[in-house]
Amino acid sequence: MSSFVDLRSDTVTRPTPAMRKAMAEAEVGDDGYGEDPTVNELEATFAERVGMEAALFVPSGTMANQVALRVLAPAGTAVLAGRRAHLIAYENGAGARNSQAQLTPLDDEDGRLDPAAVVRARAGSAHHLPSVGLLAVENTHMASGGRVVLPEAMAALLAAAGDLPLYVDGARIFNAEISTGIPVARLVSGATAMMACLSKGLGAPVGSVLAGSGEFIDRARVERHRLGGSMRQAGVVAAAGLVGLRTMVERLADDHARARRLAEAVAERWPGCGLVPDAVATNCVVFEHPDTDGLLEHLRSGGVLGGTIALGVMRLMTHHDVDDAGLERAIATLSNAP
Repeated sequence: MSSFVDLRSDTVTRPTPAMRKAMAEAEVGDDGYGEDPTVNELEATFAERVGMEAALFVPSGTMANQVALRVLAPAGTAVLAGRRAHLIAYENGAGARNSQAQLTPLDDEDGRLDPAAVVRARAGSAHHLPSVGLLAVENTHMASGGRVVLPEAMAALLAAAGDLPLYVDGARIFNAEISTGIPVARLVSGATAMMACLSKGLGAPVGSVLAGSGEFIDRARVERHRLGGSMRQAGVVAAAGLVGLRTMVERLADDHARARRLAEAVAERWPGCGLVPDAVATNCVVFEHPDTDGLLEHLRSGGVLGGTIALGVMRLMTHHDVDDAGLERAIATLSNAP
């Protein structure tokens, strides 16, 4: 796919030369025994960066979410999350398969959860509805176009959750940090646990990190093992994650600027597509189109790859491997789309 401008996802990034060098030179051990020094360094670095006590390296964001479900959501309780959240919509039904909790969708059309809806759901146990065991928040919210959940909104959700644990699916939370100038530690302040992906905007080839209290991570390590996620000489890939954390966060601003230019081109071509360019704060451009298959084929014919996230809903994502020349190619192809 190297000849294409690939806007399908920010997961398609390839490791940088610095990452490849770090991977080749990584000091390794058996992470199953907690003896891989590079993994240990990644986990400690991440935990400090996000203001949590401890962290755990896992193969994917989906596994991080599933581990969190298994640790935080008691069997037979409801997990409140946005209807279009990754945890509910984009993990191939994993929550139903891997936990004994019931996923309960709340409206999140604009990327935000209503604290009043959380309060109502919690009150449902007095009316023969399941007790709520966990509230999950996605930041940034991909399906609404990468919108950021600000600290004020988080504080309202924490108040609505009361004594419930609150988990942040922060797959792209470093995009939120760069977009707002608010450190991740503040964006997740008050949360019981959170995760972030290293393999999206930060460009590492694989891996996510889950963070929380020491007790939470001890339990998460057990659940990671049960899901087949224990790794051995994983420092080889953890080294790339360290490079991502240390060198790839600030440059996310470039992705955001390119996404805004892409959004302007889309809105100009299809004024009624539901896209407001000024609302595109991160690297995700989501819009409606009546013939997504036709548009995808048109883009491919122009050397551009795009994707969909629902029937009639397109997604284009900028990332490290999309430069200005690639962006202009994508804009030119969009401008003459049927």
